[in-house]
Amino acid sequence: MTTLSAARAEEVLDALRRGTVPETALETFAVGLDPLRPTMEAELEQCAQGKARFKAVRGEYGTGKTFFARWLQNLAKSKGFAASEVQVSETETPLHRLETVYRRLIEHLSTAEEPRGALRSIVDAWFYALEEEVVAGAGDLPENELLERTHALMSERLRTVERTAPSFGACLRAYRDVVVKGQEDIASGLIAWMSGQPNVSASIKRVAGIKGDIDHFGALGFLQGLLVILRDTGCPGLVLVLDEVETLQRVRGDVREKSLNALRQFMDEIDGGRFPGLYLIITGTPAFYDGPQGVQRLQPLAQRLHVDFGKDLRFDNPRAVQIRLRPFDLEKLAEVGRNVRAIYAQRSASPSHVNAVMTDDLIRDLAASVTGQLGGKVGVAPRIFLKKLVAEVLDRIDQFPDFDPRRDYGIQVTAAELSAEERGRLSADDIELDL
Repeated sequence: MTTLSAARAEEVLDALRRGTVPETALETFAVGLDPLRPTMEAELEQCAQGKARFKAVRGEYGTGKTFFARWLQNLAKSKGFAASEVQVSETETPLHRLETVYRRLIEHLSTAEEPRGALRSIVDAWFYALEEEVVAGAGDLPENELLERTHALMSERLRTVERTAPSFGACLRAYRDVVVKGQEDIASGLIAWMSGQPNVSASIKRVAGIKGDIDHFGALGFLQGLLVILRDTGCPGLVLVLDEVETLQRVRGDVREKSLNALRQFMDEIDGGRFPGLYLIITGTPAFYDGPQGVQRLQPLAQRLHVDFGKDLRFDNPRAVQIRLRPFDLEKLAEVGRNVRAIYAQRSASPSHVNAVMTDDLIRDLAASVTGQLGGKVGVAPRIFLKKLVAEVLDRIDQFPDFDPRRDYGIQVTAAELSAEERGRLSADDIELDL
């Protein structure tokens, strides 16, 4: 397997201790995604060539939808793409208000070099690239003329964007001017406004001749502009993940209708070629795609997303508009455990001790014990299993030489450890409680 630095390995293990999906290095312990990789790489290459793609990911809770989304983002960033993940939420990120989706997109925008909040570095790299292009064509120029020609080149590149979002170009021109003048406070304020942040002062907006905040329709124009900037800086495109879209099933009926229609319109714009380089991923449960409170409420959207899945998962078409993730079984759970043990051993001072105590048989028995405590429901087990493996077993093996898991440790899963979604997947009799 890939050797990780001590810092990166600890980053992964810390996330697993907290019971969350790591942000990076997922390929080091991913299981079951190899059949999808060739298609994902081919579709990313299509985006790099100027096309746009859309993919719906389907899976029950515990099948690893968020894991898949982050794995794909890391794959894309290794190929030079930018990526962002937005958690759809009724209160914080309602899908029918695309300005909030855009704001979260920018907050989580990342590249291989910038783990989060990469907009300003991307914009600065773009202006540098424009200046280099001007200088390459005209040679050394006085600062005023260089600034003027850079603005002219910028206007040319943003012509299609400014037809629908003129404030995008106005904000960038003002940003470039204040950066040259060294007015850092104003520059930061303009980037904040361009990021969709509310409460930017009127005095900063007056510098650029802009008013108000980015609205629902302006958000799509700003996304289009971002893709132009990325392409000009040598970045092939953007992978945007809308995670947990199934939350739309729990909102008010009118909000759900607006949100589903916004998603359909977004897909129409992608099909229409407005967003070259964009790879949009949505994740949801089967109930969202097939149930009466989800996609089926909007027939045009349901028709677009429909895939006639066969009974045999082996013959699923990864090129289809909707793909389903394979559920975990005990063998896959044990394989993930072995991969995590290998990561742990890399950062341990005594890797041979970790490997000698945490045997393959012990990992499998631990996985079986966790699933047994959860009524045999393997789909609910991965997060709990990995959290216990790292925090309750491997950490103790690493710190206490005389710790014997078979003698000194007994698996106990309590209701307090489970998320609301995990509890919802279990009946009252599924969890063995230690009373």
